[in-house]
Amino acid sequence: MKIGIVIPAHNEAMTITKCLASVQTAIEQLPFTITATVLVVLDSCRDNTLTLVESMRVKSADVNYLCCDYQCVGQVRDLGIRHAIAAGATWLACTDADSVVTPDWLIQQIAHIKDQPTDMICGVVSVDSWAHLTPQTRKDYMAHYQDKMGHRHIHGANLSFSAESYLAVGGFAPLPCHEDVDLVKRFESKGYAITWSNRVRVITSSRLQARATEGFAAFLANLETNN
Repeated sequence: MKIGIVIPAHNEAMTITKCLASVQTAIEQLPFTITATVLVVLDSCRDNTLTLVESMRVKSADVNYLCCDYQCVGQVRDLGIRHAIAAGATWLACTDADSVVTPDWLIQQIAHIKDQPTDMICGVVSVDSWAHLTPQTRKDYMAHYQDKMGHRHIHGANLSFSAESYLAVGGFAPLPCHEDVDLVKRFESKGYAITWSNRVRVITSSRLQARATEGFAAFLANLETNN
């Protein structure tokens, strides 16, 4: 098995190094029979994200990058995924540049595939810090979020799938947001097996400045505004 890890990035100089370090730690847990490569897709970056990615690439041959100017996360993810598949990846794992994966992130995906073959895994996210948010926002979030097996949450920051099924459903649509929800719906409509796991975990940023207009940051900002 060859895993392709795809990470879109738009002006993520504050977080990309920590993200890539966590992904590298997850790769190091894999058995030697499984290989993994990382592809950062830099979209319209105007900060020094590229410099930081190049620095990480010097430390690890697993890290590669592409540059584009789509300003559309759906297109960015699809570009990266198709590039990874063309390079031989048979399983794709998506996360975001403002997120940190757990050390067993990839191991848990492999375990699910071995336990019960699946075409897609929808993982969960934990929030990195509540310090700048009101207690009521945290309470409302915790009341909403189902951190358990069989949950129905969808996060582009923690979504993985087989190359074969991804290509069969047409891949990520060129959407500026909810491209992850759209992809999962098409997997469901085609009858592909989906595992809703809380064993596959990512810690994501609680920032309120959204990169996607209706993404996770916007969701938190909306909770905060209503409190």
